[in-house]
Amino acid sequence: MDKPAEMFDRDFEWSELTRFSRYSGPEATLGVVSGRRRQGKTFLLDAATRASGGFMFTATETTEADALRQFGAALADHCGEPAPFRFAHWDEAITRLLRIATDGPVVAVIDEFPFLAKASPALPSIIQRALDPAARRDNTPVRLLLCGSALSFMGRLLSGNAPLRGRAGLELVVPTLDYRLAGQFWDIADPCTAALTHAVVGGTPAYRREFTQGDTPADRDDFDDWIVRAVLNPGRPLFREARYLLAEEPELHDTALYHSVLAAIASGNASRGGIADYLGRKSTDLAHPLHVLEDVGLIRHEADAFRRNRSAYRIAEPLLTFYHAVMRANWGDLERPGRAAAVWSRAQATFRSKVLGPHFETLCREWARWHASPDTHGGHPARVAAGTVSDPAAKTGHEVDVAVFGRDDSADGPEHEVLLAIGEAKWNDTMGIGHLRRLEHIRGLLATRTGAPGREPRLMCFSGAGFTDELRRIAERDRGVQLVDMHRLYHGH
Repeated sequence: MDKPAEMFDRDFEWSELTRFSRYSGPEATLGVVSGRRRQGKTFLLDAATRASGGFMFTATETTEADALRQFGAALADHCGEPAPFRFAHWDEAITRLLRIATDGPVVAVIDEFPFLAKASPALPSIIQRALDPAARRDNTPVRLLLCGSALSFMGRLLSGNAPLRGRAGLELVVPTLDYRLAGQFWDIADPCTAALTHAVVGGTPAYRREFTQGDTPADRDDFDDWIVRAVLNPGRPLFREARYLLAEEPELHDTALYHSVLAAIASGNASRGGIADYLGRKSTDLAHPLHVLEDVGLIRHEADAFRRNRSAYRIAEPLLTFYHAVMRANWGDLERPGRAAAVWSRAQATFRSKVLGPHFETLCREWARWHASPDTHGGHPARVAAGTVSDPAAKTGHEVDVAVFGRDDSADGPEHEVLLAIGEAKWNDTMGIGHLRRLEHIRGLLATRTGAPGREPRLMCFSGAGFTDELRRIAERDRGVQLVDMHRLYHGH
């Protein structure tokens, strides 16, 4: 199948769908496609369905009887039948679905599958039975794809003792766009403008096409105006999107609690204890909501680079961070037209400290893990994280924004990691010799605990504002000092 010309990137996802769709075996096969909402899953599957002349059914949140009526009508229309199929139960419906490929492999998609399974909990077991070897003699080569955005549900579909475990020939997760791809998708040439935009809307494709209808920041000077007209505008979809993200997750029953947890994290409280103090609750009370938010892909739980017994929670969706840091406290003003520019003016310091600064650090870690060449680090990165290094003499701790670890191939186990590089990230500071000296001091503190004998971790300075001439001269002479500006972050290695 040829990838549609209007489809941006998604080369890997399309190639896997093509492979699955073209499998020549005579039996019916199963695939599972998941991913957070608005990543283009339906667009992908619709294109794959049309390319093979297949069948696609999008479920709604309704009763079992109504779902069967809708499914029967859609399947009859696909088969060219003059009247809808009338299915008494899903056994009949799935059996009929798996017999539509009379002339070779045909794609059949059930989108929003969790809605059907919620109304009919036995449906996964019914599909499993229909795919059993005993049932294959009556099936045709249907390539059945189950798709859903409820990540916790879709993750359980093929795990543990679930009925469909071991049945799928495709398990495809459609991710958000990487920050570099997002810049290309938004057609933003200037790296600083691209990073600013990504700090607000992340890599969700729908936020450019459906939600802003192609309205993008023309350049850095236009960014503030774009925020006011496209994000803080109560007449635009992005304005309420952060609220809807939680409301659409079936696992999040007490949305007020989950919003409060996200607000705590957005305010800089990264530990469970810090979140609990912010909310005035016991730390043990937050185990469940934190687990659920992580399970649905809205937060990440990251281990400290240097202390395995410490960790940090970070929001995975930039729009949620922006909402809780900038919009939530000013919601009353923002709901009244004409107030957005004043709110945005007041929120500049908060945006820089609570949104942009932490987000820039995240982009730097992503660059170090996925885009930097091994020559940059002096080895192949296996893990990149942030962490804190204790300084007993000064009775303080030093934060390290980027710590790059490789592996010592001569030994096994995580304790044989090699620290390849440490780095500091500053969005709005011109970095100079003082920043380098700080990294050298931290490297000295780490010397007795990490690294391989005879080598020193490289020192990396990431800046959105550039570097002093003195620091540039040092980096030109010493490969152990790496400078990463915005151009290198978006285009270099």
